[in-house]
Amino acid sequence: MDNNQHKFTFASVGGTVRVKITSGADIANLDQLDRKLWTVLSSPTTGLEFDEKTLAVIDRDGDGKIRVDEVIATAKWLTSIVKDPDYLLKGESSLPLDFFNEGNEEGAKLLASAKQILANLGLEKDSIALEDTADNTKIFAGTKFNGDGIITATSADDEALKQLIGQIAETVGKAVDRSGEDGITADQIETFYTACTAYKAWKDAGTKDILPYGDNTEAALGAAEALKGKIADFFLRCKLIGFDADASGAVDVSVDKIGAIAGEDLTTRLADIETYPLARPNAEGLLPISGGINPAWEAAFASLKALVLDVDFKGKKAISEAEWNEVLAKFGAYTAWKAAKAGAEVEPLGDDVIATILKEDKKSALLELVEKDKALEAEALSIETVDKVLRLVKNFFDFLNNYVVFADFYDPQKEAIFQAGRLYIDQRSTDLCIKVAGPSPEISSLSGMYILYCACASEKLGKSFNIAAVLTDGDVDGLREGKNAVFYDRDGNDYTAKVTAIVDNPISVRQAFWSPYKKVARMINDRIDKKAAEKNEKSMSSLTTATNTAADGKAPGEAIKSSFDIAKFAGIFAALGMGLGMLGQMVVALVKGVAAIKFWVLLLIIIGLMLVISGPSMFIAWRKLRRRDLGPVLNANGWAINSSSYVRSKFGKSLTSLAEYPKLSAVDPEEKKRVARRRFWWIFCCVILIAAGVCAFLCISKKKAAEKAAAEAEAAAQVEQVEPAPAPVEEAAAELSEELPIE
Repeated sequence: MDNNQHKFTFASVGGTVRVKITSGADIANLDQLDRKLWTVLSSPTTGLEFDEKTLAVIDRDGDGKIRVDEVIATAKWLTSIVKDPDYLLKGESSLPLDFFNEGNEEGAKLLASAKQILANLGLEKDSIALEDTADNTKIFAGTKFNGDGIITATSADDEALKQLIGQIAETVGKAVDRSGEDGITADQIETFYTACTAYKAWKDAGTKDILPYGDNTEAALGAAEALKGKIADFFLRCKLIGFDADASGAVDVSVDKIGAIAGEDLTTRLADIETYPLARPNAEGLLPISGGINPAWEAAFASLKALVLDVDFKGKKAISEAEWNEVLAKFGAYTAWKAAKAGAEVEPLGDDVIATILKEDKKSALLELVEKDKALEAEALSIETVDKVLRLVKNFFDFLNNYVVFADFYDPQKEAIFQAGRLYIDQRSTDLCIKVAGPSPEISSLSGMYILYCACASEKLGKSFNIAAVLTDGDVDGLREGKNAVFYDRDGNDYTAKVTAIVDNPISVRQAFWSPYKKVARMINDRIDKKAAEKNEKSMSSLTTATNTAADGKAPGEAIKSSFDIAKFAGIFAALGMGLGMLGQMVVALVKGVAAIKFWVLLLIIIGLMLVISGPSMFIAWRKLRRRDLGPVLNANGWAINSSSYVRSKFGKSLTSLAEYPKLSAVDPEEKKRVARRRFWWIFCCVILIAAGVCAFLCISKKKAAEKAAAEAEAAAQVEQVEPAPAPVEEAAAELSEELPIE
């Protein structure tokens, strides 16, 4: 064995031998611990009651799973940065400055970064705390450069540059600096200057030769576009009249249409009037421009006339389709120029401002500021790394106690990181609640635990999730799918919980003892309910038959009388009497048999019968309770558990708390009666079961005794029988010997 091999300490935790993390040296040498001895091989980073930022630091590849290699790498890195690894066992949220390992290159950088953080915050102390590094905005507030590649107005000393940074942020977009202020990046600077250049080039291309109506060209185009479709409709109607004069009535507005709405307020029917032609169609195909326009379109047409038609056709009363098409063609160059518009995002600055920006060309000065900021990237990242180190100093040892070994789970004073909160249901609470993706009964059943899968939701918080709640004490008679409960998370927030699935397993040996009797009681109750339902259905059927008979004109009693048979009822009463007689004889025989048996023998018989009935159930429950394992429940939620995590009976009772009632001096008399009735029926059922067992035992014993006595009597009778007479051959031989002389 290697003499340099680290010596770990082991102990029995949760029924399994596990390594104990007792020193900083144990943390530093986790790479020497055989992976077969780790409790966990992989765990998810979600659904845990643990600092998310710390989990993100340990999850080095960011895949949402923390594996052994990542834990070892984090342990090596952390213990190389701090001078005394034993300090990690304290779980402090601060680290003295002289605890940074200056002999390590990265440790020296982190020490310098820690001092820079304190200087930025204006603090003078010999230690740095997690609260000092938690807010980057406070650390970098007021700094000109902070290594994120974003410059703000604070980054520039020139007022013109400060104004330009603001203009860029307003037009092409902004980025949030580490200091919390709005700033810009190198890409946004490039985008801005590209947009300014493109916009100016486009604007310069808009010469007067493409403006057919001068400064009114845009308004003229808008007026033409507003009536373009309606004018095209007018000329098409004219063409139809030219094609067939008889079509004039169909394509023009009819008097009937106007008459249909004439009786109403026509101002409310403008939508209908707008559907009428722009003007009265004619065979000449001329659009009037001086009157005769649909009233609903008069305002729009007046604008078109003033901006376009009076310019091109001044003094004319109508225009043809060809003339109108010439008007539209004049907008061609202008519309093409508008479609080629570029740099629209900087247009709000105005043409003069854009021209000035391009003329001064401060682009290189801005990019130089960005490079100065980026030069501090390593230093800024080192400042962020200080926060990571402090989080690990505070939380890494706790994480190891929930990963390498389940020490926190088996510690009554602590809670494991997978314990999400507490569920209250059916007069008990359970602290073993684990957030899960959803029910997995087929996997969780391997744990041997009684598990309630619940869907939890909070309208106030807008959160919802599923939990697997493990019950380790009490009865389960009132539990069922769909039952409502209340769940409290580790922060005390309440959620409505609803049972969605149940994994049924024994909870205690006591529960297993009563289980057979409860099953028999439920079976009897179900049979009684079934028989009662059948009788009720039969009675209702008879009543229905009688009612139908009455409806057919017969007397209601005829159907009932026809089904009455005196001989049948006499037989029933005779059978009932015989049954009661036999029951009485059985009771008398039972009393005589019990009286003949000594008390201690009777007690042993009762105990034996109870063991025969409850023994198998109790034995199965005892074996399952010894093998209750949390591992399959966690495995179903994405963990890779490497060793058994038993929840034995004694430990299980600490996880589930039952309701305890104080002794009351005064009790409701009615409640006393109800309790007495329930107690009576329980005792009565037990006595009946025991009596039936004793009777069966006595009957079997009596039968065996009778069979034995009959066998003995038969054997005695065979012994007393006379020996059989000699055979004829033997008699003849005897006579012959008498006759022959003896020499």
